Amino acid sequence: MPSPLDLVDLPFLRTATVEVLLLAVAGGLLGAWIVLRRLAFFAHAVGGATFPGLVVADASGVRPIAAALAVALAYAGGVHRAGSRAGSRAADAVTGVLLVAALALGVILASDVFHSGARVDRLLFGTLLGLDGGDIAAAAVAAATAMVATLLLGPAWLASGFDRDGARTLGAPVGAADALLLVLVAVSVVTALPAVGALLATALFIVPAATARLLAGSVPGLLAWSVALAAAEGVGGVYVALWADVPPGAAIAVLGAAVFGVVSLARAGVGRVAAA
Repeated sequence: MPSPLDLVDLPFLRTATVEVLLLAVAGGLLGAWIVLRRLAFFAHAVGGATFPGLVVADASGVRPIAAALAVALAYAGGVHRAGSRAGSRAADAVTGVLLVAALALGVILASDVFHSGARVDRLLFGTLLGLDGGDIAAAAVAAATAMVATLLLGPAWLASGFDRDGARTLGAPVGAADALLLVLVAVSVVTALPAVGALLATALFIVPAATARLLAGSVPGLLAWSVALAAAEGVGGVYVALWADVPPGAAIAVLGAAVFGVVSLARAGVGRVAAA
């Protein structure tokens, strides 16, 4: 087994570790709001929806984050517009339809147009070797933006999640806050794509927050636990990826799912003992 010190000693692993720690801040904070506002499907779908943009960027030499960001923002705009007009059920339907269409288009572009099938795994599941200073800068911006947004918009997101009509009556900027949440989730997921790939961004944005919800008794506790778990699972996933020679996104996802399973079983066991 490789030494854990390799995460600090080897330059590419040091870059990957810094990347996942920064993403843990954005993923943990926004993930808490994703779980509270029931946006898990959207957060998962927006990563997959960027796949055709990533394929085009990879084949044409354009920076992948720029292409993915354009697609993600358009996707978020479409989902928000559908939800504003016809409610959350319509937004979920639009999310699913657009996700399937985007994945299908990405596969066609990768196989029949640009013949870049050899790079599909890296686009979908991330890589430890392709990260650079630009990726670190993007992750840092996402982390800072998530912290500022949580401080400024957290009360509006919380009020809207529990009583949307009441929050609007009290003058909370519900519509603008909801739109900004979708945009922030889309942008932050895009910054995670180089590390964890288009399909597994949920490993940092949903799974740690879902686990944290089992542990936390308050919203501040949920935010803190979510960031801590995202950081621990991210660094642990990088180490597992090095040891098992697998994509980091898959390693982080499996580790996060294992932690969620253990916490769920432990909580169920404690509940049975208390009931007895």
